[in-house]
Amino acid sequence: MPNTPRRILLAGATGLTGEHLLDRLLNEPTVEHVLAPTRRPLAGHARLENPVGELAQLLPALSGKFDSAFCCLGTTLKQAGSQEAFRAVDHDLVLAFAQRALELGARHLLVISSLGANPESPLFYTRIKGETEAQLQAQGWPQLTIARPSQLLGARLEPRLGERLAAPLSQLLPGKYHGIDVCVLARALWRLALEEDQGVRIVESDELRKLGR
Repeated sequence: MPNTPRRILLAGATGLTGEHLLDRLLNEPTVEHVLAPTRRPLAGHARLENPVGELAQLLPALSGKFDSAFCCLGTTLKQAGSQEAFRAVDHDLVLAFAQRALELGARHLLVISSLGANPESPLFYTRIKGETEAQLQAQGWPQLTIARPSQLLGARLEPRLGERLAAPLSQLLPGKYHGIDVCVLARALWRLALEEDQGVRIVESDELRKLGR
């Protein structure tokens, strides 16, 4: 029988994928409560709790009991402004959120990583993603799902020129390199949340597309 997450902790709800995932969660009849801390306020909903502020400062005050946690945090080197600032979000903040979710009773963490994540990668971006994956696994989650999407396709509030230029090409690439629509990714994440497998599961982009159809 599939798992039915009822109380969910969500980080990154104002991001491209996070906002689609939040909408899906709030429209799922089995979901009783979503706690989504954000920098800016979200639209109100009867089942949504939305503390506002910097996530790192909000984490210690988060309370409640949760079944599952979704981490949609992520930035770019350009947005962050430096490698140190990028690491602070995509590594340090992701790990801090995951640890707090574990302390609040979540047994399943679903986190968005990246195509090509590898702690031995010569590329800074994919190396940090790989290091983060490895350290999440070391936290001892009963169930950890790592999604590795390729190029994300969808309209951002603040368009990224590089992504906009790369998007048409990504839709011509085969297999796991083919771009993935954020609505499809959000559906895939929810389907993965319903699974009860123990241990670590890494889901590449081609499988995410199939799951999100």
